[in-house]
Amino acid sequence: MTKAKGRGWCVVYPLFSIAVLIFASSLSAQTDQPMPLTRLPEPIVFDGNVDDSAWEAVPALPLTVYQPTYGSEPTELTEIRVAYDDDYLYVAGKLYDTSPGGANVKTLYRDRYSGDDVFGIVLDSYNDHETAVWFTTNPAGVRADRTIANDAEFNAGMPMNSDWNTYWDAATVRNHDGWFAEMRIPFSSLGFQDNDGRVEMGMGVYRLIAAKNERHIFPDIPPDWGFLSFAKPSKITRVSLEGVHSRSPVYVTPYLLGGLNRESELDTVAAMYGYDQDPTREIGLDIKYNITDNLTLDLTANTDFAQVEVDDQQVNLTRFSLFFPEKRQFFQERSAIFDFTTGGFSRLFHSRRIGLDDGQPVPIIGGARMIGRIGSTDIGFINMQTARTSDLRSENFGVFRLKQRVLNANSTVGGMATSRIDEDGTYNAAVGLDGLIRTFGDEYLTLKLASTFETDESPNLGVLDRSRLIARWERRKQNGLSYAIDYIRSGADYSPALGFQMRSDFTYGQANLQHLWMMGDDSPFFSVAVGASAMTYVRNGDRSVESALIEPALRFEFKNNARLEVTGQSNYESVRESFSLADDTDVQVGDYAFFSGRVNFQASRANTFRPTFTAAGGSFYDGWNASFQAEPAWNISSHFEFGAAYQLNLIRFNERGQSLNAHLARVRVDLAVNTHLSLSTFVQYNNADNVASVNARFRYHFREGNDLWLVYDEGMNTLRNVAGEPRMPLSQNRALLLKYTYTFIR
Repeated sequence: MTKAKGRGWCVVYPLFSIAVLIFASSLSAQTDQPMPLTRLPEPIVFDGNVDDSAWEAVPALPLTVYQPTYGSEPTELTEIRVAYDDDYLYVAGKLYDTSPGGANVKTLYRDRYSGDDVFGIVLDSYNDHETAVWFTTNPAGVRADRTIANDAEFNAGMPMNSDWNTYWDAATVRNHDGWFAEMRIPFSSLGFQDNDGRVEMGMGVYRLIAAKNERHIFPDIPPDWGFLSFAKPSKITRVSLEGVHSRSPVYVTPYLLGGLNRESELDTVAAMYGYDQDPTREIGLDIKYNITDNLTLDLTANTDFAQVEVDDQQVNLTRFSLFFPEKRQFFQERSAIFDFTTGGFSRLFHSRRIGLDDGQPVPIIGGARMIGRIGSTDIGFINMQTARTSDLRSENFGVFRLKQRVLNANSTVGGMATSRIDEDGTYNAAVGLDGLIRTFGDEYLTLKLASTFETDESPNLGVLDRSRLIARWERRKQNGLSYAIDYIRSGADYSPALGFQMRSDFTYGQANLQHLWMMGDDSPFFSVAVGASAMTYVRNGDRSVESALIEPALRFEFKNNARLEVTGQSNYESVRESFSLADDTDVQVGDYAFFSGRVNFQASRANTFRPTFTAAGGSFYDGWNASFQAEPAWNISSHFEFGAAYQLNLIRFNERGQSLNAHLARVRVDLAVNTHLSLSTFVQYNNADNVASVNARFRYHFREGNDLWLVYDEGMNTLRNVAGEPRMPLSQNRALLLKYTYTFIR
């Protein structure tokens, strides 16, 4: 971020006001009539038995077999009913099972899918045909909740977010006939439009029999749009509820935190390392309030994320920054509102810029976050203030987002503004306009323009210099022929300090082409696809090619949910500044053409032991690289889950006499006594960075919003003896923290 004083918001707000003008477009009328849900005639006993007389008045939904063969006859009987009363949406399942082993129950961990049988519901509660919330339970009553964004499309990254949590309940019963489940979701946990007591939203339900990879769904959605076709918000059924009014409870969640932090420090006088002990005593507060039926305000003071799991370590074999996803709960709810991707992992706003610096926590004094929908307009607002530290000045972070549905149910236009202001007045600001238009059928056009502004920038800076332009045309239906064409131009001075970008000053083009065949009853495959992609990055300055790639691929999805992918790569890289892969291994300046192949196999997730293997090899710049990765997972029982990952990269630059053996290992051990008491231990080792780490989290979950956490973190130096330097300690840092949260609901 440029350090100087200068022009202020007089530049930002007029530009962003252009976005507001777009919102004059009105939503065209929808002709489809929603399906009315049944109001429960009398209360039920919420115990999972589904034997109350009130359920007899609720018709079972007509189900379709989605997989392993779409439209085939079900092998087990499934009955799913959905109803409501004044306060809750209820979902009931009679999930019969004639197999001798019964239903799969492999985990007792919240938000974990380990190949269990599943009963679930997807709700587009905002009725925006783009986002949804997803609730599931397994036969042991373990709950999982997540959000869906971007209409369950993977073209802008992972559309599912399993880090989101809300308030709801599940109860299950198992016997010799199968398993039975009830879910109870408070309307206060759902955002929806209350039109004089009438509510419309999207709804889809399903049952997954894991051992057979058999999924029964409602409504009848063919698997034409890829892996998550059954959960696409634009394809699920519109339903209506009568006499339902919004609830506006206030959730007040204080926390108490105590513990000890220890950091190694070099004593330059004694030429040896010592430790700085720092006792921790903190108190903080989070408040959640539903301002309206569809607008939620979150307030936070002295924000803390001690219980959040550490990031997965990665090996970087490129000259670009690595991307790490957001895991902190405060930023999760309706986070899709703030999506403004600008190509690949790049985005105009990345919430990890707030309260984190190079992956390390920065104290947050407090802030506010408001999200929701007014009419057919999505609105999002964030403002947070970080504290001053010995290394960093205090900063203010601001985000404002609007998105309006136009033309049809699947088209939107919107705008975003971000600001990052230093305590000395230095600022970086960004504004962006974006539009997603469903032109016809499954053809979509995406257009985006984003610009950034800084203090003390050149007065002669042009629009193209400070901006990034994105255009994309795609066919989203994957069954049969699908394609996508991308164009991006990014200026040399485009720099969103509250966002994330891997490259600057380039022009990018990409084309993807694929043909996918859905297979029949007699085939072992669910689908087979062949495709190819090609991309190139061109430097704006001299129009020379910086990177290029051609990648053909062959993909198989088996009916048991196993997957096999074979790809080849033809790469071109123009390197004008050498970069390091490790302390004694680098890639030197030059133009390189190299070729490689890759095979990936993922076993069925229904297996108790389910490995994933990846092997790749070929030329690599002026040398070669062979890599192998194994990720086994083993559910010894529903109380004990073991997961590991090992990645090996063998890199040789024989002509230069350089080599690198990069090892990355992760081991995760999860122990769960029941759905309330658990211990998760996560150990990592990365020899490229000479570090190892341990993250252990003990949790006692009293109820939703009421938790006791004991967290142990330690980072260790694996290379302690460096010539000419003092011997490093084994322990680089250590933290032991106890945190208690309690939520008052009023």
